Amino acid sequence: MLLGKVKGSVVSTRKNEKLVGSKFTIVELLDKSKIVAVDNIGAGIGDYVLVVIGSAARKAGNLADAPVDAAIVGIVDEPSSLG
Repeated sequence: MLLGKVKGSVVSTRKNEKLVGSKFTIVELLDKSKIVAVDNIGAGIGDYVLVVIGSAARKAGNLADAPVDAAIVGIVDEPSSLG
């Protein structure tokens, strides 16, 4: 799992049919790199989130047959220990 902060969203009107209805977010990881992750749990801009990548992302988002490499799986309640 990776820890990051939601920075924005990505709008895609044309996409793989298995991704229709999925929300895409831009997540800045702690190392300052950015990734696009599927968000099916409702995280908002500014939220600290837990992200999984690879096959775990497809399983976590109930997107087993979709071309997904990153998914938000949790919203962090208290990011006070992040420094």
